[in-house]
Amino acid sequence: MNTPAPLITILDDEPQIRLTLADALEAAGFRTASFARATEFEASLKTITPDICLVDLGLPDKDGLALVHRLATDQGAAIIIISGRNQVQDKITGLELGADDYIIKPFDPAEVVARARALLRRGKSPQSEASQVAKFAGWSADFDQYLLTPDEGDTAPLSQAEGEVLRLFLNAPNRLISRAFMQESLGGDASDSFDRAMDVRVSRLRTKLRDDPKNPKLIKTIYGAGYIFLGDVHWQ
Repeated sequence: MNTPAPLITILDDEPQIRLTLADALEAAGFRTASFARATEFEASLKTITPDICLVDLGLPDKDGLALVHRLATDQGAAIIIISGRNQVQDKITGLELGADDYIIKPFDPAEVVARARALLRRGKSPQSEASQVAKFAGWSADFDQYLLTPDEGDTAPLSQAEGEVLRLFLNAPNRLISRAFMQESLGGDASDSFDRAMDVRVSRLRTKLRDDPKNPKLIKTIYGAGYIFLGDVHWQ
């Protein structure tokens, strides 16, 4: 049985942008589903599971940033913001709330296709294809469903952004993960906004792993260099 092409949802209230994106993505081999309003898009998530969500921040019926945060937290979805908001703070906020990439309008459709392909490649390392569940320090991380479960306690969802940072750590335990390596592996520009987004994601991971930020036992910050994940990791 052939594996279906990745599904990319397009949420934008401008019909021409939806059509332009759908044409470019479908020509590149993706499946698409387009929506003009957030309520329609959210209702669709009961029956479809997109691989990537393209989200415009200037929506007519809901706050785009709040929607991005819900998608990242509840759906574990991969998210690319496409917005006319070109202020650095808007980009930082979008990344902090869980978006994986941020593209400013006007854009070249070919760039969106390239960014989507790059985002899908991030989660397809040989390790991740062979093993989707990692056990470590009393925790289990399921990267197929982006779930984090302690040996005793309730399961917590991971956003895809948080999950890919954790996967990076678990693939190289007890080794320095430099900022440059994180940027190369996870994508994004080498900038203050990228560094801040990584700091936020690491902070959220520490919270979910109950790792005291003042005296972390699992994710150590090496100031001026990067991070080290301490502990034994077993992939299943």
